[in-house]
Amino acid sequence: MATAAPSSLPGTAPVEPARAASAPRKRGRLHRSNTIAYLMLAPLIVLLSIFVIIPFFQAAYLSFFDFSFYLPSTFIGFDNYANVLSDPIFTQSIVRGLLFMVLVVPVGLVLAFVFASVVKGMGQKLASFVKTSIYLPTIISGVIASIVFILIFDYYGGILNWFLDLLISPFREFEPIPWLGDPTTALPSLAVPAVWIGFGVTALIMLAGMLDIPDSYYESASLDGAGWWQQTVHITIPMLKNVLIYLLIAGSVGAIQQFELPLIMTGGGPLNSTMMPNLYIFQHFTQDQRQGQPLAAALMLFVVLGMVSVLIFRFINSEKTQEG
Repeated sequence: MATAAPSSLPGTAPVEPARAASAPRKRGRLHRSNTIAYLMLAPLIVLLSIFVIIPFFQAAYLSFFDFSFYLPSTFIGFDNYANVLSDPIFTQSIVRGLLFMVLVVPVGLVLAFVFASVVKGMGQKLASFVKTSIYLPTIISGVIASIVFILIFDYYGGILNWFLDLLISPFREFEPIPWLGDPTTALPSLAVPAVWIGFGVTALIMLAGMLDIPDSYYESASLDGAGWWQQTVHITIPMLKNVLIYLLIAGSVGAIQQFELPLIMTGGGPLNSTMMPNLYIFQHFTQDQRQGQPLAAALMLFVVLGMVSVLIFRFINSEKTQEG
C-alpha cells in the first residue's frame, strides 16, 4: 500500500522545494563572483607572466649555456654555477650582503618602533607634520642620497670629520677618518644612508600597525597596574607580529640586494669590501662577453633570498597567519 507524501501544514510553504530552488541561484551567484574575480586578476597574471615568470625560466634555461648576445651559445651544464661558487668575490659578496642586512634591519626596526611610539602619543596636527617630514627621505633618489652622504663622509672636507674635529680637537689632535676609504669602516658607512632612506616607510607602517591595536587593551592593562614597558612587551609587540614579519622580510631582502649605494659611493671598494651581490652581477653582466655566469649568480642570489625569507617565517611564527 503506497504511503502518501506528507503535506505541509495549511498556510506554510514546503521547505525542501524552496531549498532546492535556491541552490541553483546560489551557485549562479558564486559562478558570477568567481568570473569577475578571474577577470580582475587576469591583467596582473598576464603582466606577471610576461615580466617575471617567463624571464625567470628563460634565465634559468640560459644559465646552463655559455651564453652571449654576440657569439654562439653552447651547452655547458652546471659549469656556470661551479664557476660562481668557486669565485671568492661572489661568496664574499653574499656574506657581506648578510652582514649588511644585520647592520641595517635591526637598527631600522628599533628606530622605527621608537618613532612610532612617540608619534602615537602626539596631537593630530603635530603628528601629521612629523609623519610628513620623516617620509621625505623615501622620495629622494638613491643617487642623490648617495652623493649627499659622500659629501658627509669625505676625508678632507666632510661634515662628519669636521664635526668630530670640533669635538675632539680641544682635548687632542684629531686625525680625519677615511670612512669610505677604509675596508673596516666602508660597509658600516653605507649602512647609515640605507637606514636613513628606509626609515620613513618602516616607521609609517609600524605606526599604522600600532594605531590598529584597540585602546581597550591598554586601558585594561593600565587598570591592572601594567606600565609602559609591560604594555609594550605583552601587548604592542605581540599584536605587531604580522607587521614585523613583513618589515623583516622586506628589509632583509632589500638590504641584501642593495645596489645604488655601493655603486655610487664606493664602486665596490676599497678592496671589494663593499662589493654586494647585485653589484657583482651588474659588473660581470656589463663587462663579460659571456653572460651565463652572471645569470647563474642571479639565480643563486634568488635562492639565498628565499632561504632568508623561509628562516624568518620559521622563527617568527604568526598566530593570525596560521589561523587565517
